[in-house]
This record gives sequence, structure tokens and C-alpha cells, in this order.
Amino acid sequence: MKHTLLSLFLFFLSELPAWAQKPANRFTVSGYVREKGSQEALIGVNIYLPGTSTGTVTNTYGFYSLTLPEQDSVTLAFSFVGYESAQQTVAFRRNLDLNIQLTPGRLLSEVTVTGNRTGEEKVSESARMSTIDVPINQIKKIPAFLGEKDVLKVLQLMPGVQKGSEGSTGIYVRG
Repeated sequence: MKHTLLSLFLFFLSELPAWAQKPANRFTVSGYVREKGSQEALIGVNIYLPGTSTGTVTNTYGFYSLTLPEQDSVTLAFSFVGYESAQQTVAFRRNLDLNIQLTPGRLLSEVTVTGNRTGEEKVSESARMSTIDVPINQIKKIPAFLGEKDVLKVLQLMPGVQKGSEGSTGIYVRG
């Protein structure tokens, strides 16, 4: 019985420093991030403390919430692709609602991609759409077995072509 009481006393004595510590106050900063002008909610905006790994992202409603230890002031950075980044410094001694409007960044001019094949006829305009020419250079690049190039092996390397069954030299062409 004495050992049990002594053990309990030592346990509580060892835990006393943890109980004596004042719990750190934590406050929450939250709000909505919207586009300036249209007031549309922005989804996926990065909100973070510069120079740290602490941050969050807005949800599907443009809402964010970030809980931090008590500080005199805190600087929050807001960034989103296609919008100008913003920073806001606020006093941080209580829970805070902070709504931000981001300005759209510089718009790029329209990009038009065009192209023409020169010297070749389009496959879709040809009467022989399902033919493929195998250049002699491609046949020459295939490794030779016992000194000879195998044309059927070259054809089997083409898309949609498979070798025949065991013991036959035939090939199967899809389509």
C-alpha cells in the first residue's frame, strides 16, 4: 500500500510542470477570397505566412480558416494563378474575420496556332487511307539475324500488326 501511494505521489509530482504551464492562446483568422469586380468566389487560393510552412487553401465557397498561436501582428499572403498576389498585416489578439478581394492579373493576348503540311497529301483526302509505306531506311535499321533482314519482322513492329500463330509465317492486321 505504501508503494502504491508513493508511486502515485511521484507520478503527480512529475506531471506538475505540465499542469503549471499556461496554455497558449490560439486565435483563428478566417474569411472569403473573392474576385475584385465580379465578387465571384475564388477556389484554391493559397493563404500562408511568408517565410514559414504554415498556410491553407480556400474551399469550394472561397472560404478559408487558419488557426495560429497568439501574436502581436501577423502578415498573411494571398496568391492565386492569374491574379495579383496580396499581403495583409493585421493585429492578431482575437479571432478575426478578414475578407480579401484579388485583382485579376495581366491578360495575355490571344494565341492562334496554324499549320500546313507542305508537299504531302492529307491521309483523309487520299483514296487509299489504310495503306502505310515502309521506307527502305527503316528496314535497313532493323538488326539482321544470320545476315539477312526480315521484312515480316519489320511489318510486325508496325502499329496494329501481330505475328501469326505458332509455326506459321502469317501476320494479322487489325481492322
